[in-house]
Amino acid sequence: MRLNQISDNEGARRPRKRLGRGIGSGLGKTAGRGGKGQTARSGGAKAGFEGGQMPIYRRLPKRGFNVPFPVEYNEINLGRIQQAVDAKKLDVSAPVTLDALVKAGVITKARAGLRLLASGEFKAKLAFEVDHASKGAIAAVERGRRQRQGAEGCEARGRAGQGGSQGESRQACRQVGREAGGQGEERREAGKVEVSCGRRPGTPSRGFGSGPEGSTWHRQLNNLQPT
Repeated sequence: MRLNQISDNEGARRPRKRLGRGIGSGLGKTAGRGGKGQTARSGGAKAGFEGGQMPIYRRLPKRGFNVPFPVEYNEINLGRIQQAVDAKKLDVSAPVTLDALVKAGVITKARAGLRLLASGEFKAKLAFEVDHASKGAIAAVERGRRQRQGAEGCEARGRAGQGGSQGESRQACRQVGREAGGQGEERREAGKVEVSCGRRPGTPSRGFGSGPEGSTWHRQLNNLQPT
């Protein structure tokens, strides 16, 4: 291979169209523009002009506008984050940030910020640092946090040997409510649950128990842990 042997690919360079070089060339005299008129003059044909009728760019309706400098965010679903956690790509002890997702390979290129969406199943215990989050994503993260806190509380109480389980406490509270005769509230204290069951004054009795209207019963269930 020599420098004088290098050439372009076939058809890469086309010869220039030579105009006005005699009638034998096919582009002589009027140079392919035909006779006289607007189209024979330089700069004569207006782009979009349709002979006087309403042009297409005016016949079509226009709606909305385009933002000249849009801000683009990286959108990620909770299900995708859960997959990264299951694959050991994310550190569950560190907050989930845009840089962490890029480093883990979950996001290819970082943009202006991170937007969290709610699609997919999410059950990991994580902290997030995002610029935007949908209502569903916020609710899913908060729901998971409450469930984890409740499970950890039950385990801690079981280890402390306070007796009973969370389900047994709630079942006992509902049983006292049925015996007392109404819907009640649970006031929790250390080592016991106080159940206040009754109706507001002036509400008719529904046959849950005996006693005057508006009366309130209080019973303390000892040896039951708070729920």
